[in-house]
Amino acid sequence: MVHVWKPLLKLRVSLFAFLLLLVVSLGDASSPTQDTVETYNKYYNYVDLTGLVQSLAQKYSHIANLSSIGQSVEGRELWVMRITKDPNMDTPGKPRFKYVGNMHGDETVSRQVLMYLIEYLLTQYGEDSRITELVNNTDIYIMPSMNPDGFEKSLEGDCGGDNGGRNNAKNKDLNRSFPDQFDGTSADSNSVPEVMAVIKWLQEKKFVLSGNLHGGTVVASYPFDDSASHQQQGQYSQTEDDNLFRYLAMVYSQNHPAMKTGQPNCPDAPEETFNDGITNGAQWYDVPGGMQDYNYLYGNCLEITMELSCCKYPPAAELHKEWDLNRESLLSYIEKVHIGVQGYVKDAVSDAALTNASILVAGIRHNLTTGQYGDYYRLLLPGTYNITAVARGYTSMTVRSVQVSEGKPTKLNFTLAAVVNNAEGDNTVSTTSMPSTNDPNISTTTTTTTTTTTTTNASESTRVVPSDENESSPPVVSPEQQPIQPQEFRHHNYADMELFLRKYSNEFPSITHLHTVGSSVQGRDLFVMVISDNPTVHEHGEPEFKYVGNMHGNEVVGRELLLNLIEYLCRNYGTDTEITNLVNKTRIHIMPSMNPDGYEEATEGDVKGYKGRYNSNNIDLNRNFPDQFTLIKDPRQPETIAMMNWLKNNPFVLSANLHGGSLVVNYPYDDDKEEKTQYSACPDDEVFKQVSIAYSQENPLMHNGHPCEDLYPGEYFEDGITNGASWYNVAGGMQDWNYLNTNCFEVTMELGCVKYPMAQELPKYWEQNRRALLQFIHQVHIGIKGTVSDTRDSAGIPNATITVEHIDHNVTSAQTGDYWRLLVPGTYSVTASAHGYTPVTTYATVSKHGVEMVDFRLTRIHTEPNFQSPKGPQPTPNPSEKEFQSLIRDLSLGQGLEQLVKSTASEHSFRYKPYKELSGFLRGLTLNFPKITSLRSMGQSVEFRTIWALEISNKPEEAEPSEPKVRFVAGIHGNAPVGTELLLEFATFLCMNYGKNPAITRLINETRIVIVPSINPDGREQATEKQCTSTQGLTNAHGKDLDTDFFGNASQRVVEAQPETRAMMDLILDRAYTLSVALDGGSLVATYPYDKPVQSVENEGTLKYLASVYANNHPKMHLGDTGCSNNGQMGNIPDGVMRAAERQSHMGSMKDFSMDFGHCPEITVYSGCCLFPPAEQLTMLWAENKKPLLSMLVEVHKGVRGVVRDKSRKPIVGAIIVLNGGVRVFSGEQGYFHALLAPGNHNIEAVADGYQQQRQEVVVSSYEAASSIIIEFDMDNSIFGLPRAFVVASAAASMTALVVTACIIWCVCAAKSNHQKDGFHRLRQHRDEYDDEIRLTSMGSKKSLLAHEFQDESESDEETLYANKI
Repeated sequence: MVHVWKPLLKLRVSLFAFLLLLVVSLGDASSPTQDTVETYNKYYNYVDLTGLVQSLAQKYSHIANLSSIGQSVEGRELWVMRITKDPNMDTPGKPRFKYVGNMHGDETVSRQVLMYLIEYLLTQYGEDSRITELVNNTDIYIMPSMNPDGFEKSLEGDCGGDNGGRNNAKNKDLNRSFPDQFDGTSADSNSVPEVMAVIKWLQEKKFVLSGNLHGGTVVASYPFDDSASHQQQGQYSQTEDDNLFRYLAMVYSQNHPAMKTGQPNCPDAPEETFNDGITNGAQWYDVPGGMQDYNYLYGNCLEITMELSCCKYPPAAELHKEWDLNRESLLSYIEKVHIGVQGYVKDAVSDAALTNASILVAGIRHNLTTGQYGDYYRLLLPGTYNITAVARGYTSMTVRSVQVSEGKPTKLNFTLAAVVNNAEGDNTVSTTSMPSTNDPNISTTTTTTTTTTTTTNASESTRVVPSDENESSPPVVSPEQQPIQPQEFRHHNYADMELFLRKYSNEFPSITHLHTVGSSVQGRDLFVMVISDNPTVHEHGEPEFKYVGNMHGNEVVGRELLLNLIEYLCRNYGTDTEITNLVNKTRIHIMPSMNPDGYEEATEGDVKGYKGRYNSNNIDLNRNFPDQFTLIKDPRQPETIAMMNWLKNNPFVLSANLHGGSLVVNYPYDDDKEEKTQYSACPDDEVFKQVSIAYSQENPLMHNGHPCEDLYPGEYFEDGITNGASWYNVAGGMQDWNYLNTNCFEVTMELGCVKYPMAQELPKYWEQNRRALLQFIHQVHIGIKGTVSDTRDSAGIPNATITVEHIDHNVTSAQTGDYWRLLVPGTYSVTASAHGYTPVTTYATVSKHGVEMVDFRLTRIHTEPNFQSPKGPQPTPNPSEKEFQSLIRDLSLGQGLEQLVKSTASEHSFRYKPYKELSGFLRGLTLNFPKITSLRSMGQSVEFRTIWALEISNKPEEAEPSEPKVRFVAGIHGNAPVGTELLLEFATFLCMNYGKNPAITRLINETRIVIVPSINPDGREQATEKQCTSTQGLTNAHGKDLDTDFFGNASQRVVEAQPETRAMMDLILDRAYTLSVALDGGSLVATYPYDKPVQSVENEGTLKYLASVYANNHPKMHLGDTGCSNNGQMGNIPDGVMRAAERQSHMGSMKDFSMDFGHCPEITVYSGCCLFPPAEQLTMLWAENKKPLLSMLVEVHKGVRGVVRDKSRKPIVGAIIVLNGGVRVFSGEQGYFHALLAPGNHNIEAVADGYQQQRQEVVVSSYEAASSIIIEFDMDNSIFGLPRAFVVASAAASMTALVVTACIIWCVCAAKSNHQKDGFHRLRQHRDEYDDEIRLTSMGSKKSLLAHEFQDESESDEETLYANKI
């Protein structure tokens, strides 16, 4: 019985236990909100975790919401607990934060501590003020397990991960499966549903800050996790926010008792240490495809990775300790989502939120975008920042000097004004945008630029396409499908082409930008369609490519193919892998017709004719560009000028010019010195052959080499390519000009034997060229590319030169320091150099499979004085100075000045003002703008007209010696009054925009501007409008050309100076001017000193540079073609700049006087061919000269400036500053000096009486404000070139010898004097004897007495003796 009952008893006990468990379970099911007491002694498997989070979400529904963002491979939910006040709705103003755990299934501590964190936040809400505030103000998302499948396979106690579970159920490492910035994606989306779910989640939520919790050691790791080289260890891969990431990682590590020691003491790596418990990911080890890098690059979110324990899956008994170690770190890290700057971007009129607006921080090349409510959260360390908000279709706004402090974030809201398009859609007009901020010290700048965004590369297995809603959003997967081909093939006349372009611009606004770069002779727009993922701006690192068609109006195949290409790219973007990648990674510019006038004249069916080939002036545009070997005599055409300006303003890398009449790719050079039909190779001959073959081999008929056997039976081109000059000589061609004057490599493609084929033939041309057109665009991604940056602050260096050894052709970096250099496969020695930096040379190996990344970090050349300790005084720029330096940089780079011009555009009608009206106009300026203007009389003309000088400054009545002073003068020749009107308008422009435009306001505040609009008012009154060559009014009332009357030496002057000349000479001799600009007419060129014939010009490089700054900012002048047929000046002037004497040599010029006696460089600008053009042309002339005049206000702040003082800090006035051993300037009031210098390295010597000479080297940049230096003199310790001590000692010795000698002489004289006195004494003693003797010999002669007298050497004593004796 006992044996029977025992089993029964066991069965009853088991049954009881089962029933009890069932009751408990049912109780749990019926009471889901019962308290959960955490014991910290067990791991939660998937079922446990699911039940617990569901229970917590129901119990704390007022602050918790549970959702799943997707499923794992095996169908487990990816649970996310959202914890915030009102968790079921989105509340603007709360930044989103997330923690993700258990990404590697066998790293389990993170899973548990995040569950504990969820419970802690929920249970302490309302009890703990810190937790309550955190939950109320933060939108917190916690995902305990991203890899639940891997967790289920892992084993407790497995510290090294030997039992599997790290990867997901498809054996994919989730932290190697995100799209990578260097290599694209590495896994098929079907194998990593967990990754795809997180990508979608990131795209939807726009998180601000995140932590990814792992295990295996104890450290906080920050981006980047990999590098371009993928060096396994030791390669520090720095983000733009490196300092911020280090700070965030330190927040976690320093609140973790074990992590902050930096010594994990892990058994598998006992020697491994981490300084401060943090590390750069790639420096630790290279991790391509990591989640934290993806968050930063594509998710708007900053994420770091926390490794929490040496043992990946420690025993459950360790869990309580791990929670205690991490609790404070977890909370402190969440709180850092509330640092930096926060705010909203809204429409200025409707107050509607602007989503996906970009937030840019100057100096940090990483942007983020606004959320659905227009809200943004930009994490920043304490400091002062310039922040810009940019939105498509709106005028951007920059808020300067935004102060970020410790603790609470700075609030900064933007309201942007919409850009209003005119009827034609070619120009934009913007209204003012204003920020919302309480800081009175913050200033704003409005521009019409947009920011750059970055998208990922696509791999072969996964197509990555950005969403339409968010330009910087993460990639999403789209299915494969056949490309959509163009549907309509027809010839498009100008109106039809314009409608076609506008249609596609309107239909695909996210990837297209339609604009015009100029007009034809007959006023037709030269349209360009830009196609890219961010089409309106140049993106850092993305090459610029262009196609140009229809240069010859009757060669129409290229025009139609480019329209087909636009349709093909637009319709296949987002669905076709190749097209999507090409558009995402390239900024493609397409100009269908460069010669729309010629096209309208051409006739369909023309096989080899010339009707419509030329433009409306009957000029062949492909013979109209400046040529290296031949002088082009035809005047530069408006189409040519527009192309040259377009090329100068964009960093194009590769281009093709589409023609017709044969079937071949033609590459440079197009001509040679001897003008013979022979091979004329350029330095990049191999590159040109490679890109040409890339096109021809995709066109079988072209590659065959026998293009037009019916028309030209003897013509053969091997591989379908040819050197231009080897085919026939073309002087003035566009492709050679591209290569020689820009960074762009251009070839010419002849696309068919028939120039204007019938419309039904067009589908055949598309099919023949479709693959070739795409393949040629791919060629822009060969060779090397990278960034040239400053080691000091990682800022990109513009205009840096990239030199490849043995290839005599350089390219330069773009405005953010990025560059592209096309090369054929091979190994090259490449050097990057820039003014003021030490060149860096490296070796690069180019493969045939893609572009090689080669970055350069250049170090500034130190500028320590030779005779001054490096620890000597150095000026310390204050925040305001730094802000102004930033403004000068912004206005000097890229489109900065152009945007300023556009933002201050105004409608105005011009007319010439006679003298009385001019005087009244100037007085009106002073009456309307009294705080910034001052008007004074410099003197009077021969006929007693006042010569006015107008000063514009924030303190016009006060001397401000630290500010540069610039002089603008005009009207020295009365028959050329355009300069007078331009300066009057310039003065008006400055006054009108003061206080309205921040950039203009700051320039006026920092500059003393003196404007002399008319030097020769008498001559102006005599001149006649519409007289382009008349000399009437050229001279003053005495018939004197004033520009021949400036002589500084009396010996050179035959007659007294004219009153107008004397007035200007007095102004020039002020010596306080840094720069002078004189406006004249009769040509289109900028000249620099001297007018007099001299063999050489000191500082010529600087003078020429100043003139080139004006010319380069002028839309026509820099092209170098005067086009002045009225005065015989038809030659090509390189860059539109020349030495004045080469134009017209003469003595006594104002320019020379300014140089020699005013010590101020002066350039003369000739604003147009006609001396006195019709008044209706003044508007155009102002538009052409507005930007150059502003550039002079910017340029005057460059060069080198400083103060001269002695050791006691006393300013030294009149010290001579010698520049490069030649040109001299003088220190003025309070010891200040300022000298303009060309970019580069310069030697400065400072000399002052009684002080030691000082030498110093300075580096001048073309885009940075003047280098500020302090020259501090020591007393001169030399006399006559000998050391002071030696001279003093020698003088002392000489004085001593002199004194001794004097003493000896005195002694000798004294001895003689005593001897005389003794003789006289003896004479007196024997006087009686003498008397007796005299009496005895009274009958004798006096001579007998004299024979016996005592003789003394003194004549006077002898006379005394005689007196006594007689």
